[in-house]
Amino acid sequence: MINSNVTRRMVIGGLLAGAGAATVASSSAFIDNARAQSAQKTFVLVPGAFYGAWSWHRVTDRLEKQGHKVYPLTLTGLADRSHLLNKDITLDTHITDIANLIEWEDLADICLVAHSYGGYPASGALERIGNRVSSIVWVDALKPADGQSFHDELGFKVEDGVIGAPPPKAVRPDAFNDPKDAAWVLSKMTPHPTGTWLQPVKLSGARERVAKKTYIRLPKFPLAALDKALGECKADKSWTVLENTTSGHSVMINEPDWLTNVLLQGS
Repeated sequence: MINSNVTRRMVIGGLLAGAGAATVASSSAFIDNARAQSAQKTFVLVPGAFYGAWSWHRVTDRLEKQGHKVYPLTLTGLADRSHLLNKDITLDTHITDIANLIEWEDLADICLVAHSYGGYPASGALERIGNRVSSIVWVDALKPADGQSFHDELGFKVEDGVIGAPPPKAVRPDAFNDPKDAAWVLSKMTPHPTGTWLQPVKLSGARERVAKKTYIRLPKFPLAALDKALGECKADKSWTVLENTTSGHSVMINEPDWLTNVLLQGS
């Protein structure tokens, strides 16, 4: 997935399938501080392309055992909601998935967590529910500008008439420490509604107005759009930035303990 023969479809698939060991020595103090936190917090977890709430289960279990409220999402048309896949699903649909959960559950003082593609609908949802969100954590997530689409940012081709882009058929050999994890992920991924990739997001700056913001970059997974997001966050002192140089893209699966501690500190 890193070599010169990589296809655009593999790149998109890699946004969710590329994970490795996750340790960040430089963030040890950041993580140690998280362990000391005991107040109940509320987390809303947004998955990336081809994934569903299942991708967050290991982190969800750990947060709930510590007494926190956790709402892992499956976006419309994917995973346990794959039976709803249809041509009318757009980015607005996924934005509404997030906003409706928060509004109907009467959630407030939320830590909104987005992985990969999830940065698009999460950014859009903040335009509606930003006043309910006290912190955000972008986990190797895209950070779109107003009027940008996932399709435009990654530059891949969406075939005419395709309602759901098929997930990758394989993952990188170094994607997971445990081959069972790789097999599990491949068995769970479902086609992603292409309409969500084509619609530009409408933003007015709500994401940047969130008081506490953390960006996690996993550079073992190479992607220019993620490097751009990292650069923007480094240049903005309102963001806390962590670079994990040993992990692949899906750190919530490979190292849930590490990510759980980071989320507690970043919330």
